[in-house]
Amino acid sequence: MLRYFKAFLMLCVLAVVLAPPARAQSSVPPINFRERTLANGLKVYSVRDQSSPTVSIQVWYKVGSKDDPEGRSGFAHLFEHMMFKGTKNMKDEMLDRLTEDVGGFNNASTWDDFTNYYEVVPSNYLETLLWAEAERMASLKVDDKNFKSERDVVKEEFRSRILAPPYGRLFYAIEKRSFTTHPYRRPGIGSIEELDASTLEDVRAFFQTFYRPDNASLIVVGDFDDKQLDSWVDKYFGRVPKPNKPMPRVTVKEPARTVEKRYTEYGPNVPLPAVALTYLAPPVASDDAYALRVAESIMGAGESSRLYQSLVYKQQVAAEAFATADLREEPGLFVFGAILASEKKPEEAERALLAELKRIQDEPVTAAELEKAKSQLLTNLVRERETNNGKADALGRAVVLLGDARRVNTDVGKLQSVTAADVQRVMKKYFTDANRVVITYQPEASKAPQNAGGAQKGESQ
Repeated sequence: MLRYFKAFLMLCVLAVVLAPPARAQSSVPPINFRERTLANGLKVYSVRDQSSPTVSIQVWYKVGSKDDPEGRSGFAHLFEHMMFKGTKNMKDEMLDRLTEDVGGFNNASTWDDFTNYYEVVPSNYLETLLWAEAERMASLKVDDKNFKSERDVVKEEFRSRILAPPYGRLFYAIEKRSFTTHPYRRPGIGSIEELDASTLEDVRAFFQTFYRPDNASLIVVGDFDDKQLDSWVDKYFGRVPKPNKPMPRVTVKEPARTVEKRYTEYGPNVPLPAVALTYLAPPVASDDAYALRVAESIMGAGESSRLYQSLVYKQQVAAEAFATADLREEPGLFVFGAILASEKKPEEAERALLAELKRIQDEPVTAAELEKAKSQLLTNLVRERETNNGKADALGRAVVLLGDARRVNTDVGKLQSVTAADVQRVMKKYFTDANRVVITYQPEASKAPQNAGGAQKGESQ
């Protein structure tokens, strides 16, 4: 199963080529949903769509890697795996049999702010999957055997995604170095040392704390009868008790940056150096998020983007260049980066990245660039909503990340209304010298010997 980790997502950005654009004013069909809340606190959202005899069932838990206990990074990711093990009434991997054996599929993903689980099956299996999701919410088997086996899987993911790829350590460092205080500083995949230090009691406490109905949103989209759905939801989820303990929430705030900071990281199998510039960005629910998404597309989406055209094609200072708006519930990151071309130096790529940043700050983007960027983003929205699972995913993000289900529809208009002046304004507002962290990534062979007193200032080990 696909297991999410942010470094992997950012690596994928390096090779992404978006679909041919539609017009920016293309119509995005609204998602008409029903909403209700059970007595135990579970929020239920449903959308009838009888265009195909299938149904998507999603459960979003408001727990992500930022909620990992101190010294136990990787717990949210670990539990994404453990939720596919046995329960009181289901054997290990039974969820796979309930979905894949009837022509459907299931998966899950862990993010900084949430963890979501989803299945798509023929609609006549809806009741079965509602029972299964309620079953693992209420009675997951958190025992020593399952804990240790899934911990080993997560540790292997760390090796394959962070230690093995040439630039895995770079994207891991972006998380660690870009935050000083907020739990976002702990990469979601965790660390082998902290996973090894965890105990079965730690894991059970995490499950009991966060996997509860009043911390979850159930989303059902597809071919079903509303009254029948309500009856099944009440029957299976309504009996899951609401814990008496209050729900802990992260209250730590990342302080504003006041001065540029620089770090050097090293990797053992790095063919070419790289450089990344990170800036603290506003929360995803901010009105400025729309203009930042457009700027991300203009700067980094595909071979026609400004960074590719300037750094890779014209100056030939980089083999790859990227821009990523990693927006989260709390202030997130906007990252510019480049993998250097042969014989080029990190300072050359950094100057080129800063020059492109200054250009978009000093001069409004062209009408053609603006139209293309918005068209690409809207095309992706339209394509997402062509499937029941895509509709459910869009609704889940509005509910959990934006805090308002209605934004699944209203945010489309806000994206369409972004102007060149909006893009220029946000690029000036957030991309200041004081708000910058510079990370240089070098082959380990180029690392200078340590002095007797320890590591060189500003370098990581």
